[in-house]
This record gives sequence, structure tokens and C-alpha cells, in this order.
Amino acid sequence: MREGRVQANGLDFAYLAEGSGPLLLCLHGFPDNAWSWERQIPAFAAAGYRVVAPFLRGYAPTAVPADGWYDRATLAADVRALVEALGNGPAVIVGQDWGAAITYGAIAAFPELFARAVVMAIPHPAMIRESLTSPRQVHRAFHWWFFQLPHIPEMAVAADDFAFIDYLWEYWSSPGHDDRAHIARVKRSLAGEGSLAAAIGYYRAALDPTKQDPALADLRARLEQPIAVPTFALCGGDDIRADVMERQKQHFTGPYTYRVIPGCGHFLHRERPAEVTRAVLDWLATPL
Repeated sequence: MREGRVQANGLDFAYLAEGSGPLLLCLHGFPDNAWSWERQIPAFAAAGYRVVAPFLRGYAPTAVPADGWYDRATLAADVRALVEALGNGPAVIVGQDWGAAITYGAIAAFPELFARAVVMAIPHPAMIRESLTSPRQVHRAFHWWFFQLPHIPEMAVAADDFAFIDYLWEYWSSPGHDDRAHIARVKRSLAGEGSLAAAIGYYRAALDPTKQDPALADLRARLEQPIAVPTFALCGGDDIRADVMERQKQHFTGPYTYRVIPGCGHFLHRERPAEVTRAVLDWLATPL
């Protein structure tokens, strides 16, 4: 596995990469970074893909953008630019958490760039909006509301060696899951200058229209189009989002498959790496 950098959408992206062949892009979520895919990258590469896992915009060592935009249209434009800069498309895209949220938008807006897509642990945006009427889902997503406050979230998350990050991983994972070495890497990434504010900025832009780039209004409208790209959705059986993802097929006009991985939580690719990797590779090898 090697580290590299690429210019895309006016930003310097750092990434992990391995293999050769058609592009397979792996997008991480929060609180996480590209190393989240360390157990999938070698297997995907061995299956014949050029695997690239970027550190998302603002997550060190990727640059923090001077313009401060973190809305879904900007993030989808990042993905388009990454696919175009890296080449070997149309690409396969795999995303978990925010990586999945970005994937839904990218494959809706730019279907010609993607052969297949895999989304993990986060429902389609329309389903997320629907879930906001559920007290259980609102409680599960408490950080969305907390992160709307100015200044305080940055202080709270960074306090006591980023204890907030430890709490989220424990809250969202199955009992007994220990990923402390990886979480330490996540903390180092978020400790980069401006990176924590950037990561929180994704949530602020999700709920505050004033934090969404007005120049991307046309692209933003395309993010909600029905999805024609063949998609495989996965969720941990212990993740509260599994119930929501089960009901989202109506947002896809192309082939759609959903599978629950029992006995694991939100970070299913970390808790059950062999099972999740095999499920993805089996689906990619299955004729449509």
C-alpha cells in the first residue's frame, strides 16, 4: 500500500493506493480517515482493481479548503474530479458513513462515471430526512444538532485527547469491539490544523443553506435524482440505521441489493472486515 497525492477540484488530496486495473474509490466517514479501508484495500487490489482511498476534503493530510465549502454538492464535485484525475474509469465507488452520503449524490449526479456503487451504514438522503421524525433516530444522530453550535463543538471534541471520538466509536460499535490503534490515527488526522473544524463543517453545511456553495445550485438539484447506477447497500445488524436502509429501494431505478451483516455496528467494515470484503467482492463479480 502506498501513499500519494492528487490535485482535484482545486484541492490537494492525499490518498492510499494499491493495485492496477479499473479504478475502485473508497470513501471514509466520520470520525474516520482513509486508513479505515486498510483491511479491504489489499483484497480489492488482488481482485484486479486500482484501489484509491482518499482522505476527504479537510481531513489531514488532505488540504483544508480556503473557501470553506463542505456541502454535498461540493463533495460530489470532489468525487467527480478525483475520478477524472485518477483515470481508469468508469469507477467502482465504495463509501461508508459520510463516504456513503457522498456516494449517493455522486452516482445520482454523474452516473456515467460509475460502473457500480457500494454504500454502507448511511441511508439515502431522502430516508435520512424521513428518519428525523423518529425519536430513536434523532437521539442516534445527536451530534448533527450539537455540531450546529458555533465554537463549542470544536472545543468539546478536542478536549481530553479527543475523548468525544472514543465515545462515538464505542456508542456506534458492537459491545467489545476494540479499534483503539485505528482511532488513535483518526485523532491525529483531526488534530491537523483546521481539520476538526472541517469535519464538523460537513454537518453544518448539511443543515444550514447559507453554508452551501451557491455556485453549485444546478449540481445540488441533480443529487436528488433517482439512482441508475447498480448499487449494493450494507449495514450492520446492530446499527439502528439498518431499519431505515431496508426501506430505500424506491430511490433506485437501477439494480439494487441490500444486505445486513449481523452482529456488528456502524463500522461494519472494521468489525467484520473479512465478511464485508467478501460480500462486496462477490457482488462485484456477480453479473447484473
